[in-house]
Amino acid sequence: MEPAAATSLQPEMSLSPLSPISSSPATPLPVVKTKPKTAVMEALEDITYGSVAGVVGKYIEYPFDTVKVRLQSQPDHLPLRYTGPLDCFRQSIRADGFLGLYRGISAPLVGAALENSSLFFWERIGRDAAYKMGMAPRGEPLPLTQLWLTGAFSGAMTSFILTPVELVKCKIQVPETEGGVVKAPLKPIPVIRDIFRHQGLAGFWHGQLGTLIREAGGCGAWFGSKETVSKLFREWNEGGVTSEEQLALMRADALPLWQQAVAGASAGMSYNFLFFPADTVKSRMQTTPIGESTAKMTFSSEAKALWKQAGIKGFYRGCGITVLRSVPSSAFIFMVFDALKKYLPMQ
Repeated sequence: MEPAAATSLQPEMSLSPLSPISSSPATPLPVVKTKPKTAVMEALEDITYGSVAGVVGKYIEYPFDTVKVRLQSQPDHLPLRYTGPLDCFRQSIRADGFLGLYRGISAPLVGAALENSSLFFWERIGRDAAYKMGMAPRGEPLPLTQLWLTGAFSGAMTSFILTPVELVKCKIQVPETEGGVVKAPLKPIPVIRDIFRHQGLAGFWHGQLGTLIREAGGCGAWFGSKETVSKLFREWNEGGVTSEEQLALMRADALPLWQQAVAGASAGMSYNFLFFPADTVKSRMQTTPIGESTAKMTFSSEAKALWKQAGIKGFYRGCGITVLRSVPSSAFIFMVFDALKKYLPMQ
């Protein structure tokens, strides 16, 4: 198609009232071409926008996460302190007020920024590797099975960053008692110092196996479910559309906001439900009082103790409230991340 400047002057052209009429052709506006993003810019976007999305999601979900950890970490040898999520909410608010549910949020905010930036960064690395291995032509969508695998790879890599952050968070979220009296809330820096003093550097990865299982499996489901539901929505939206031009425009554009929210919510529910037992065992391991020996506390020994105490139900304490809080949290994480990538691209 020839540019407009190559044609003769058209009668409908608007002329400036301050300029004389001229028969010379109009000068075309320059076409602005955006440079393709470099790998560095892509990585910077993943880290920056993933961090922002993670912080937003953490503020939404944190009170529910506090309740979940308190339900999961009830000891074997004592009667259950909480009868369920609502009772835990009620007791927690009565004891500390609503802001008490945000106890220890500073470390998790850092953790959420690290976690989500790492997840999106490693997921993109996984996609690049899949293209290089010939799983799909570059520029074409990867098969859904590959997207589940790249999500699992992302989660596995992120688990090594996440375990120390969650260890500190869990010890702060669960109040310690002495003689039936609740001790003063712990602070992040003293907790970090005490862990290092009693268990050394390796002590920060106590519970790593549980985090690895939860993150590898859960993030495979997180990214995979989001992409699966998004694909179903696109197919539904394109139903009956026969124009290739219109189809190309629809595929280049983002899904409607409500569909993005549903896809993100389904991702959060899949992540939290499928591998919740691993998270329960991990939380029990990480809420051991500082100073107690953890040498004999393994993932399998804690799993056996929990099974003996409460059976399969014990592995799902707090699952309902965790899945519930993941609906708005994951929806916002994906919506914020995708919106920032689309409207604030780094060049």
